[in-house]
Amino acid sequence: MTLRFYDTASAEVRDFVPLVPGKVSLYYCGATVQGMPHVGHIRSAIAFDQLTRWLQYREFRVTVVRNVTDIDDKILAKSAASFGPDFEDEPGAVRNEEWWALAYRYEQEFLKAYDTLGVSRPTYEPRATGHIPEMHALIQQLIGRGHAYPALDDSGDVYFDVRSWDKYGTLTRQKIDDMQGAQDADPRGKKDPRDFALWKGHKAGEPATASWASPWGAGRPGWHLECSAMVTKYLGAEFDIHGGGLDLRFPHHENEMAQSQAAGHGFANFWMHNGMVTYAGEKMSKSIGNTVSPAEMLELAPPRVVRYYLGQAQYRSVLDYQPTSLQEAAAAVERIEGFTTRAARALASAEGGLDFGRHGSVPDGFAAAMDDDLNVPQALAVLHETVRAGNTALTAGELDAARQALVSVNDMLRVLGLNDTAGTAVDEQSNTALGVLVEAQLAARAQARASKDWAASDAIRDTLAAAGVVVEDGPDGASWSLRRG
Repeated sequence: MTLRFYDTASAEVRDFVPLVPGKVSLYYCGATVQGMPHVGHIRSAIAFDQLTRWLQYREFRVTVVRNVTDIDDKILAKSAASFGPDFEDEPGAVRNEEWWALAYRYEQEFLKAYDTLGVSRPTYEPRATGHIPEMHALIQQLIGRGHAYPALDDSGDVYFDVRSWDKYGTLTRQKIDDMQGAQDADPRGKKDPRDFALWKGHKAGEPATASWASPWGAGRPGWHLECSAMVTKYLGAEFDIHGGGLDLRFPHHENEMAQSQAAGHGFANFWMHNGMVTYAGEKMSKSIGNTVSPAEMLELAPPRVVRYYLGQAQYRSVLDYQPTSLQEAAAAVERIEGFTTRAARALASAEGGLDFGRHGSVPDGFAAAMDDDLNVPQALAVLHETVRAGNTALTAGELDAARQALVSVNDMLRVLGLNDTAGTAVDEQSNTALGVLVEAQLAARAQARASKDWAASDAIRDTLAAAGVVVEDGPDGASWSLRRG
Protein backbone atom coordinates (compact mmCIF):
# COMPACT_ATOMS: atom_id res chain seq x y z
CA MET A 1 0.00 0.00 0.00
CA THR A 2 1.51 3.32 -1.15
CA LEU A 3 -0.41 6.53 -0.73
CA ARG A 4 0.33 9.14 -3.37
CA PHE A 5 -0.91 12.73 -3.40
CA TYR A 6 -0.33 15.70 -5.68
CA ASP A 7 1.80 18.36 -3.98
CA THR A 8 1.19 21.85 -5.33
CA ALA A 9 4.60 23.07 -4.16
CA SER A 10 6.55 20.47 -6.16
CA ALA A 11 3.88 20.19 -8.90
CA GLU A 12 4.03 16.40 -8.85
CA VAL A 13 2.32 13.37 -7.38
CA ARG A 14 4.55 12.13 -4.56
CA ASP A 15 4.57 9.19 -2.17
CA PHE A 16 3.00 10.28 1.10
CA VAL A 17 5.07 9.42 4.16
CA PRO A 18 3.91 11.14 7.37
CA LEU A 19 6.42 12.97 9.54
CA VAL A 20 5.46 10.77 12.50
CA PRO A 21 4.77 7.09 11.69
CA GLY A 22 1.10 6.22 12.13
CA LYS A 23 -0.02 9.83 12.55
CA VAL A 24 -1.11 12.52 10.10
CA SER A 25 -1.43 16.24 10.81
CA LEU A 26 -3.81 18.08 8.46
CA TYR A 27 -4.72 21.77 8.36
CA TYR A 28 -7.17 23.13 5.85
CA CYS A 29 -8.56 26.63 5.47
CA GLY A 30 -12.05 27.04 6.79
CA ALA A 31 -14.48 29.90 6.47
CA THR A 32 -14.03 33.63 6.51
CA VAL A 33 -17.39 34.14 8.16
CA GLN A 34 -18.60 37.28 6.38
CA GLY A 35 -21.51 35.66 4.54
CA MET A 36 -23.45 32.50 3.86
CA PRO A 37 -21.42 29.47 2.74
CA HIS A 38 -21.10 29.09 -0.99
CA VAL A 39 -20.71 25.88 -2.92
CA GLY A 40 -16.92 26.26 -3.20
CA HIS A 41 -16.57 26.28 0.59
CA ILE A 42 -18.56 23.08 0.90
CA ARG A 43 -16.81 21.30 -1.96
CA SER A 44 -13.47 22.01 -0.26
CA ALA A 45 -14.70 20.70 3.09
CA ILE A 46 -16.04 17.51 1.47
CA ALA A 47 -12.75 16.93 -0.38
CA PHE A 48 -10.70 17.13 2.81
CA ASP A 49 -13.29 15.09 4.68
CA GLN A 50 -12.81 12.34 2.07
CA LEU A 51 -9.05 12.62 2.56
CA THR A 52 -9.43 12.36 6.33
CA ARG A 53 -11.74 9.36 6.11
CA TRP A 54 -9.39 7.56 3.75
CA LEU A 55 -6.37 8.20 5.96
CA GLN A 56 -8.36 6.87 8.92
CA TYR A 57 -9.37 3.81 6.92
CA ARG A 58 -5.65 3.28 6.28
CA GLU A 59 -5.30 3.25 10.08
CA PHE A 60 -3.59 6.59 10.54
CA ARG A 61 -4.43 8.67 13.57
CA VAL A 62 -5.45 11.95 11.93
CA THR A 63 -5.43 15.33 13.67
CA VAL A 64 -7.48 17.82 11.67
CA VAL A 65 -7.43 21.58 12.28
CA ARG A 66 -9.81 23.81 10.32
CA ASN A 67 -9.70 27.51 11.15
CA VAL A 68 -12.38 30.16 11.36
CA THR A 69 -11.39 33.65 10.18
CA ASP A 70 -13.65 35.76 12.40
CA ILE A 71 -11.91 39.14 11.98
CA ASP A 72 -11.35 40.50 8.49
CA ASP A 73 -11.86 43.58 6.31
CA LYS A 74 -14.93 42.02 4.68
CA ILE A 75 -16.52 41.19 8.03
CA LEU A 76 -16.06 44.78 9.23
CA ALA A 77 -17.37 46.19 5.95
CA LYS A 78 -20.47 44.01 6.01
CA SER A 79 -21.19 44.90 9.62
CA ALA A 80 -20.75 48.60 8.85
CA ALA A 81 -23.19 48.26 5.94
CA SER A 82 -25.83 46.89 8.31
CA PHE A 83 -25.80 50.26 10.12
CA GLY A 84 -26.22 52.27 6.91
CA PRO A 85 -29.30 53.49 5.02
CA ASP A 86 -28.61 51.21 2.04
CA PHE A 87 -28.60 48.00 4.06
CA GLU A 88 -29.83 45.13 1.88
CA ASP A 89 -31.61 42.21 3.45
CA GLU A 90 -30.37 38.67 2.85
CA PRO A 91 -31.29 35.37 4.53
CA GLY A 92 -30.72 35.86 8.23
CA ALA A 93 -29.41 39.42 7.88
CA VAL A 94 -29.66 41.62 10.98
CA ARG A 95 -29.74 45.40 10.89
CA ASN A 96 -27.27 47.24 13.14
CA GLU A 97 -25.31 44.07 13.78
CA GLU A 98 -21.94 44.22 15.53
CA TRP A 99 -19.10 42.63 13.56
CA TRP A 100 -18.53 39.91 16.15
CA ALA A 101 -22.22 38.96 16.18
CA LEU A 102 -22.28 38.83 12.38
CA ALA A 103 -19.20 36.61 12.32
CA TYR A 104 -20.64 34.23 14.90
CA ARG A 105 -23.99 34.02 13.11
CA TYR A 106 -22.36 33.05 9.83
CA GLU A 107 -20.05 30.63 11.59
CA GLN A 108 -23.14 28.74 12.74
CA GLU A 109 -24.44 28.66 9.15
CA PHE A 110 -21.21 27.03 8.02
CA LEU A 111 -21.40 24.45 10.79
CA LYS A 112 -25.00 23.66 9.88
CA ALA A 113 -24.05 23.13 6.22
CA TYR A 114 -21.05 20.97 7.14
CA ASP A 115 -23.15 18.82 9.48
CA THR A 116 -26.04 18.46 7.04
CA LEU A 117 -23.69 17.19 4.34
CA GLY A 118 -21.81 14.76 6.57
CA VAL A 119 -18.53 16.66 6.92
CA SER A 120 -16.87 15.31 10.05
CA ARG A 121 -16.09 17.84 12.75
CA PRO A 122 -12.33 18.61 12.87
CA THR A 123 -10.20 17.71 15.85
CA TYR A 124 -10.13 21.42 16.62
CA GLU A 125 -11.55 24.54 14.98
CA PRO A 126 -9.70 27.62 16.27
CA ARG A 127 -10.88 31.20 15.76
CA ALA A 128 -8.44 33.88 14.71
CA THR A 129 -9.54 36.24 17.48
CA GLY A 130 -8.47 33.68 20.08
CA HIS A 131 -4.81 33.65 18.99
CA ILE A 132 -3.60 37.24 19.07
CA PRO A 133 -0.60 36.52 21.38
CA GLU A 134 0.66 33.80 19.00
CA MET A 135 0.39 36.27 16.13
CA HIS A 136 2.39 38.89 18.02
CA ALA A 137 5.11 36.32 18.70
CA LEU A 138 5.32 35.36 15.02
CA ILE A 139 5.56 39.00 13.93
CA GLN A 140 8.36 39.61 16.43
CA GLN A 141 10.23 36.57 15.10
CA LEU A 142 9.98 37.93 11.57
CA ILE A 143 11.12 41.42 12.56
CA GLY A 144 14.03 39.91 14.48
CA ARG A 145 15.08 37.89 11.43
CA GLY A 146 14.92 40.90 9.14
CA HIS A 147 11.82 39.78 7.20
CA ALA A 148 9.25 42.27 8.55
CA TYR A 149 9.11 45.94 9.46
CA PRO A 150 6.73 48.51 11.00
CA ALA A 151 5.08 50.71 8.39
CA LEU A 152 7.06 53.71 7.23
CA ASP A 153 4.04 56.05 7.60
CA ASP A 154 3.47 55.46 11.34
CA SER A 155 0.08 53.90 10.61
CA GLY A 156 0.69 51.06 13.06
CA ASP A 157 0.78 48.52 10.25
CA VAL A 158 3.51 45.86 10.10
CA TYR A 159 4.53 44.34 6.74
CA PHE A 160 6.33 41.26 5.49
CA ASP A 161 9.28 42.26 3.33
CA VAL A 162 8.86 40.02 0.29
CA ARG A 163 12.26 40.89 -1.20
CA SER A 164 13.97 39.76 1.99
CA TRP A 165 12.86 36.17 1.31
CA ASP A 166 14.42 34.79 -1.86
CA LYS A 167 11.92 31.90 -2.00
CA TYR A 168 8.89 34.18 -2.25
CA GLY A 169 6.73 33.05 -5.15
CA THR A 170 7.91 29.44 -5.24
CA LEU A 171 4.54 27.90 -4.30
CA THR A 172 2.87 29.42 -7.35
CA ARG A 173 6.08 29.65 -9.44
CA GLN A 174 5.95 33.40 -9.91
CA LYS A 175 8.64 36.09 -10.01
CA ILE A 176 8.20 39.02 -7.64
CA ASP A 177 8.56 41.59 -10.39
CA ASP A 178 5.65 39.99 -12.28
CA MET A 179 3.29 40.25 -9.30
CA GLN A 180 0.79 43.03 -8.66
CA GLY A 181 0.93 45.00 -5.45
CA ALA A 182 -0.78 43.60 -2.36
CA GLN A 183 -4.20 45.22 -1.96
CA ASP A 184 -4.47 44.77 1.81
CA ALA A 185 -3.21 48.21 2.97
CA ASP A 186 -2.20 51.67 1.75
CA PRO A 187 1.07 51.24 -0.15
CA ARG A 188 2.47 54.52 1.22
CA GLY A 189 3.79 52.76 4.29
CA LYS A 190 5.45 49.91 2.35
CA LYS A 191 8.99 49.43 1.09
CA ASP A 192 7.56 47.53 -1.87
CA PRO A 193 3.93 47.54 -3.08
CA ARG A 194 3.96 43.72 -2.93
CA ASP A 195 4.73 43.62 0.80
CA PHE A 196 1.71 42.28 2.66
CA ALA A 197 0.24 43.19 6.03
CA LEU A 198 1.04 41.13 9.11
CA TRP A 199 -0.64 43.62 11.44
CA LYS A 200 -3.10 46.38 10.61
CA GLY A 201 -3.13 49.49 12.76
CA HIS A 202 -6.50 50.64 14.04
CA LYS A 203 -8.10 53.18 11.69
CA ALA A 204 -10.55 55.97 12.44
CA GLY A 205 -14.12 54.79 12.09
CA GLU A 206 -13.36 51.13 12.87
CA PRO A 207 -15.02 49.63 15.96
CA ALA A 208 -12.88 49.75 19.08
CA THR A 209 -13.77 46.11 19.67
CA ALA A 210 -12.00 45.20 16.41
CA SER A 211 -8.54 46.04 17.73
CA TRP A 212 -6.08 44.62 20.23
CA ALA A 213 -3.07 46.17 21.95
CA SER A 214 0.28 45.28 20.42
CA PRO A 215 3.93 46.42 20.49
CA TRP A 216 3.16 48.37 17.29
CA GLY A 217 -0.02 50.00 18.51
CA ALA A 218 -3.67 48.97 18.63
CA GLY A 219 -4.81 46.99 15.63
CA ARG A 220 -5.75 43.59 14.27
CA PRO A 221 -4.01 40.75 12.44
CA GLY A 222 -3.59 40.41 8.71
CA TRP A 223 -5.42 37.50 7.09
CA HIS A 224 -2.35 35.50 6.09
CA LEU A 225 -0.73 35.76 9.50
CA GLU A 226 -3.74 34.24 11.24
CA CYS A 227 -3.40 30.82 9.63
CA SER A 228 0.36 30.56 10.17
CA ALA A 229 -0.02 31.32 13.87
CA MET A 230 -2.90 28.90 14.41
CA VAL A 231 -1.48 25.93 12.51
CA THR A 232 1.89 26.27 14.26
CA LYS A 233 0.25 26.34 17.68
CA TYR A 234 -1.70 23.13 17.16
CA LEU A 235 0.30 21.11 14.64
CA GLY A 236 3.81 22.42 15.23
CA ALA A 237 6.40 24.20 13.11
CA GLU A 238 6.29 21.35 10.58
CA PHE A 239 3.26 19.25 9.72
CA ASP A 240 2.06 16.88 7.01
CA ILE A 241 -0.64 18.51 4.87
CA HIS A 242 -1.98 22.02 4.27
CA GLY A 243 -5.15 22.15 2.21
CA GLY A 244 -7.62 24.59 0.74
CA GLY A 245 -9.33 25.74 -2.41
CA LEU A 246 -7.35 26.44 -5.56
CA ASP A 247 -8.26 30.12 -5.32
CA LEU A 248 -6.27 30.38 -2.06
CA ARG A 249 -2.91 29.47 -3.59
CA PHE A 250 -2.15 33.14 -4.20
CA PRO A 251 -1.83 35.32 -2.33
CA HIS A 252 -3.01 33.52 0.80
CA HIS A 253 -1.04 30.29 0.77
CA GLU A 254 1.98 31.83 -0.92
CA ASN A 255 2.13 34.38 1.89
CA GLU A 256 1.52 31.79 4.60
CA MET A 257 4.39 29.67 3.33
CA ALA A 258 6.75 32.62 2.98
CA GLN A 259 6.18 34.11 6.43
CA SER A 260 6.28 30.73 8.15
CA GLN A 261 9.44 29.51 6.46
CA ALA A 262 11.07 32.91 6.94
CA ALA A 263 10.38 32.49 10.66
CA GLY A 264 12.35 29.23 10.56
CA HIS A 265 9.47 26.79 10.31
CA GLY A 266 9.47 23.80 7.96
CA PHE A 267 5.70 24.30 7.63
CA ALA A 268 3.69 22.02 5.29
CA ASN A 269 5.19 18.86 3.80
CA PHE A 270 2.36 18.66 1.25
CA TRP A 271 0.13 21.38 -0.21
CA MET A 272 -3.17 20.02 -1.52
CA HIS A 273 -5.70 22.19 -3.36
CA ASN A 274 -9.19 21.30 -4.53
CA GLY A 275 -10.59 22.60 -7.81
CA MET A 276 -13.32 25.13 -8.38
CA VAL A 277 -17.04 24.68 -9.05
CA THR A 278 -18.33 26.21 -12.29
CA TYR A 279 -21.83 26.71 -13.69
CA ALA A 280 -22.32 25.34 -17.20
CA GLY A 281 -18.64 25.83 -17.90
CA GLU A 282 -18.40 29.38 -16.58
CA LYS A 283 -17.05 30.75 -13.32
CA MET A 284 -19.86 31.33 -10.83
CA SER A 285 -20.51 35.02 -10.31
CA LYS A 286 -23.26 36.91 -8.52
CA SER A 287 -22.91 39.73 -11.05
CA ILE A 288 -24.06 37.52 -13.94
CA GLY A 289 -26.51 35.51 -11.83
CA ASN A 290 -25.12 32.02 -12.38
CA THR A 291 -24.51 31.02 -8.79
CA VAL A 292 -26.08 28.17 -6.86
CA SER A 293 -25.71 27.89 -3.12
CA PRO A 294 -25.62 24.79 -0.91
CA ALA A 295 -28.96 25.88 0.54
CA GLU A 296 -30.48 26.03 -2.94
CA MET A 297 -29.08 22.57 -3.76
CA LEU A 298 -30.61 21.20 -0.56
CA GLU A 299 -33.99 22.56 -1.63
CA LEU A 300 -33.68 20.51 -4.82
CA ALA A 301 -32.29 17.25 -3.44
CA PRO A 302 -31.69 15.34 -0.19
CA PRO A 303 -28.35 15.84 1.61
CA ARG A 304 -26.97 12.47 0.48
CA VAL A 305 -27.56 13.40 -3.17
CA VAL A 306 -25.93 16.82 -2.74
CA ARG A 307 -22.95 15.22 -0.98
CA TYR A 308 -22.65 12.66 -3.78
CA TYR A 309 -22.65 15.39 -6.42
CA LEU A 310 -20.13 17.64 -4.65
CA GLY A 311 -17.82 14.74 -3.87
CA GLN A 312 -17.99 12.76 -7.10
CA ALA A 313 -15.14 14.41 -9.02
CA GLN A 314 -11.42 13.99 -8.43
CA TYR A 315 -10.68 16.72 -5.91
CA ARG A 316 -8.19 18.62 -8.10
CA SER A 317 -10.51 18.82 -11.10
CA VAL A 318 -13.13 21.41 -11.93
CA LEU A 319 -16.65 20.36 -10.90
CA ASP A 320 -19.17 21.74 -13.37
CA TYR A 321 -22.75 22.27 -12.22
CA GLN A 322 -25.50 21.76 -14.81
CA PRO A 323 -29.28 22.00 -14.30
CA THR A 324 -29.41 18.18 -14.52
CA SER A 325 -26.48 17.52 -12.16
CA LEU A 326 -28.53 16.77 -9.06
CA GLN A 327 -30.95 14.58 -11.03
CA GLU A 328 -28.03 12.49 -12.25
CA ALA A 329 -26.61 12.27 -8.74
CA ALA A 330 -30.04 11.27 -7.41
CA ALA A 331 -30.29 8.43 -9.93
CA ALA A 332 -26.88 7.14 -8.83
CA VAL A 333 -27.80 7.34 -5.15
CA GLU A 334 -31.12 5.57 -5.77
CA ARG A 335 -29.30 2.67 -7.43
CA ILE A 336 -27.12 2.31 -4.34
CA GLU A 337 -30.02 2.66 -1.90
CA GLY A 338 -32.10 0.23 -3.95
CA PHE A 339 -29.50 -2.47 -3.50
CA THR A 340 -28.81 -1.83 0.21
CA THR A 341 -32.54 -1.84 0.99
CA ARG A 342 -33.21 -4.97 -1.07
CA ALA A 343 -30.23 -6.79 0.42
CA ALA A 344 -31.16 -5.87 3.99
CA ARG A 345 -34.66 -7.29 3.47
CA ALA A 346 -33.44 -10.48 1.87
CA LEU A 347 -30.80 -11.11 4.52
CA ALA A 348 -32.94 -10.15 7.52
CA SER A 349 -34.62 -13.55 7.72
CA ALA A 350 -31.85 -15.58 6.10
CA GLU A 351 -29.56 -17.87 8.03
CA GLY A 352 -26.83 -15.76 9.56
CA GLY A 353 -28.92 -12.61 9.13
CA LEU A 354 -27.08 -9.31 9.15
CA ASP A 355 -24.08 -8.71 11.39
CA PHE A 356 -24.55 -5.03 12.19
CA GLY A 357 -21.10 -4.57 13.65
CA ARG A 358 -19.44 -6.30 10.75
CA HIS A 359 -16.85 -4.47 8.69
CA GLY A 360 -14.92 -6.06 5.90
CA SER A 361 -12.50 -4.35 3.62
CA VAL A 362 -13.17 -2.25 0.59
CA PRO A 363 -12.51 -3.91 -2.79
CA ASP A 364 -8.93 -3.78 -4.06
CA GLY A 365 -9.92 -1.57 -6.98
CA PHE A 366 -11.53 0.97 -4.65
CA ALA A 367 -8.46 1.02 -2.41
CA ALA A 368 -6.09 1.43 -5.36
CA ALA A 369 -8.15 4.35 -6.65
CA MET A 370 -8.20 6.15 -3.29
CA ASP A 371 -4.49 5.54 -2.73
CA ASP A 372 -3.82 7.18 -6.10
CA ASP A 373 -4.40 10.85 -5.15
CA LEU A 374 -8.00 10.21 -4.09
CA ASN A 375 -9.31 9.11 -7.47
CA VAL A 376 -12.94 9.23 -6.36
CA PRO A 377 -14.45 8.78 -9.87
CA GLN A 378 -12.67 5.43 -10.20
CA ALA A 379 -13.62 4.53 -6.62
CA LEU A 380 -17.27 5.27 -7.42
CA ALA A 381 -17.04 3.04 -10.48
CA VAL A 382 -15.99 0.19 -8.18
CA LEU A 383 -18.85 1.02 -5.81
CA HIS A 384 -21.43 0.81 -8.59
CA GLU A 385 -19.85 -2.36 -9.96
CA THR A 386 -20.24 -3.93 -6.51
CA VAL A 387 -23.87 -2.80 -6.37
CA ARG A 388 -24.54 -4.49 -9.72
CA ALA A 389 -22.82 -7.68 -8.56
CA GLY A 390 -24.85 -7.63 -5.35
CA ASN A 391 -28.12 -7.28 -7.21
CA THR A 392 -27.14 -10.15 -9.49
CA ALA A 393 -26.38 -12.31 -6.45
CA LEU A 394 -29.74 -11.47 -4.87
CA THR A 395 -31.60 -12.39 -8.05
CA ALA A 396 -29.75 -15.70 -8.19
CA GLY A 397 -30.46 -16.38 -4.51
CA GLU A 398 -26.71 -16.34 -3.67
CA LEU A 399 -27.11 -14.79 -0.24
CA ASP A 400 -23.50 -15.18 0.92
CA ALA A 401 -22.29 -13.22 -2.10
CA ALA A 402 -25.03 -10.63 -1.55
CA ARG A 403 -24.03 -10.31 2.11
CA GLN A 404 -20.39 -9.70 1.20
CA ALA A 405 -21.42 -7.14 -1.43
CA LEU A 406 -23.56 -5.32 1.14
CA VAL A 407 -20.70 -5.18 3.63
CA SER A 408 -18.34 -3.85 0.94
CA VAL A 409 -20.83 -1.26 -0.26
CA ASN A 410 -21.42 0.02 3.26
CA ASP A 411 -17.66 0.24 3.88
CA MET A 412 -17.21 2.27 0.70
CA LEU A 413 -20.11 4.54 1.63
CA ARG A 414 -18.51 5.21 5.01
CA VAL A 415 -15.20 6.15 3.40
CA LEU A 416 -16.97 8.56 1.04
CA GLY A 417 -19.10 10.04 3.81
CA LEU A 418 -22.34 8.99 2.15
CA ASN A 419 -23.69 7.27 5.25
CA ASP A 420 -23.34 10.35 7.45
CA THR A 421 -25.45 13.02 5.77
CA ALA A 422 -28.17 14.52 7.95
CA GLY A 423 -31.50 12.72 7.61
CA THR A 424 -30.15 10.04 5.29
CA ALA A 425 -27.92 7.90 7.44
CA VAL A 426 -29.29 4.38 7.32
CA ASP A 427 -29.67 2.65 10.67
CA GLU A 428 -29.36 -0.95 9.52
CA GLN A 429 -31.06 -2.40 12.58
CA SER A 430 -34.07 -0.08 12.26
CA ASN A 431 -34.24 -0.74 8.53
CA THR A 432 -34.23 -4.48 9.11
CA ALA A 433 -36.80 -4.25 11.88
CA LEU A 434 -39.09 -2.32 9.53
CA GLY A 435 -38.54 -4.95 6.84
CA VAL A 436 -39.50 -7.80 9.18
CA LEU A 437 -42.71 -6.01 10.21
CA VAL A 438 -43.72 -5.14 6.65
CA GLU A 439 -42.95 -8.63 5.38
CA ALA A 440 -45.15 -10.06 8.15
CA GLN A 441 -47.99 -7.80 7.02
CA LEU A 442 -47.47 -8.84 3.41
CA ALA A 443 -47.55 -12.50 4.44
CA ALA A 444 -50.87 -11.89 6.23
CA ARG A 445 -52.14 -10.07 3.15
CA ALA A 446 -51.08 -12.97 0.90
CA GLN A 447 -52.98 -15.36 3.17
CA ALA A 448 -56.06 -13.15 3.03
CA ARG A 449 -55.88 -13.01 -0.76
CA ALA A 450 -55.51 -16.80 -0.92
CA SER A 451 -58.67 -17.08 1.19
CA LYS A 452 -60.33 -14.47 -1.07
CA ASP A 453 -60.80 -12.21 1.95
CA TRP A 454 -60.46 -9.07 -0.18
CA ALA A 455 -61.61 -6.76 2.60
CA ALA A 456 -58.77 -7.91 4.88
CA SER A 457 -56.29 -7.74 2.02
CA ASP A 458 -57.30 -4.18 1.17
CA ALA A 459 -57.23 -3.15 4.83
CA ILE A 460 -53.62 -4.33 5.19
CA ARG A 461 -52.63 -2.54 2.01
CA ASP A 462 -54.33 0.68 3.16
CA THR A 463 -52.64 0.49 6.58
CA LEU A 464 -49.24 0.11 4.97
CA ALA A 465 -49.98 2.96 2.55
CA ALA A 466 -50.93 5.22 5.45
CA ALA A 467 -47.52 4.45 6.97
CA GLY A 468 -45.76 5.43 3.74
CA VAL A 469 -45.20 1.89 2.45
CA VAL A 470 -46.05 1.40 -1.23
CA VAL A 471 -47.09 -2.18 -2.15
CA GLU A 472 -46.84 -3.44 -5.71
CA ASP A 473 -48.17 -6.83 -6.83
CA GLY A 474 -46.19 -8.78 -9.41
CA PRO A 475 -45.89 -12.28 -10.85
CA ASP A 476 -43.48 -13.24 -8.04
CA GLY A 477 -45.68 -11.83 -5.28
CA ALA A 478 -45.90 -8.46 -3.57
CA SER A 479 -42.95 -6.10 -3.20
CA TRP A 480 -42.76 -2.89 -1.22
CA SER A 481 -40.89 0.38 -1.01
CA LEU A 482 -41.00 3.54 1.07
CA ARG A 483 -42.82 6.44 -0.51
CA ARG A 484 -40.51 9.39 -1.21
CA GLY A 485 -41.48 12.96 -0.41
